[in-house]
Amino acid sequence: MLRLISRALAVFRRKIDSSEAEREQLMRLLELEGDTRLKTVQGVVTQFCSDYGLIDELIYFTSDVITGNVFLKVGQEVTAIVEEDKAYGLKAIKVDALCDSCHGNGPADSYARISFGSITSLMEGANYVDHTTYFSLDVICKGFEPYQGDRVEVEFCTPLDALSRKALSVKPLRHKHVHEVCITSLHGRNGVIDDSIFFTLESLKLPDGYTPQISDIVNAVVVESIQSCYIWRAISMSLVKRQ
Repeated sequence: MLRLISRALAVFRRKIDSSEAEREQLMRLLELEGDTRLKTVQGVVTQFCSDYGLIDELIYFTSDVITGNVFLKVGQEVTAIVEEDKAYGLKAIKVDALCDSCHGNGPADSYARISFGSITSLMEGANYVDHTTYFSLDVICKGFEPYQGDRVEVEFCTPLDALSRKALSVKPLRHKHVHEVCITSLHGRNGVIDDSIFFTLESLKLPDGYTPQISDIVNAVVVESIQSCYIWRAISMSLVKRQ
């Protein structure tokens, strides 16, 4: 009899613990709702193990943030609330599986989403993201000149009766400022800053009259970009001092 009572209490405790965990997650989401660093994005599950996975090969998530007791699989379309994380770069704090009829609250003939991707091809006056999303140069954020390999955040609109999607705005996925770093190599029109940041004179803003040289100490604005051995690309550079 005591054993049965003990088992019943253990089950009851597990239910309470589960409810507490769900309540804590809900409270955290409500507290963060107004945080401008959070983004709601749409993507596709590209990797999934028993307790963690990746969205678009970029956004890390754990199984405890998936809503609705849904078992996700590779290829599943999802929406996610994403935050920057020191360990994982981008981490989802909530993941919702999408059904075919889930198109948000947009107009009846189209819906808008935010997605992440890479610039895959360049053409005069236009570019493509991941070979699927065409965009014209007039939707790019000010001061950013896209280059093949750049990681970007795209807000796009998809007509419900069409397979194509049109970009409404394009901006770098992540960017940062680096100060007083050294140009460590230069080959033709390409070079490297601090042995870790790629740049090319084909797509680099420079002050009038300045030509980069090896050992120059510079300040730069860099964006996340997949360039051979490097994951950052300089988009502007200014000389601090010449060695």
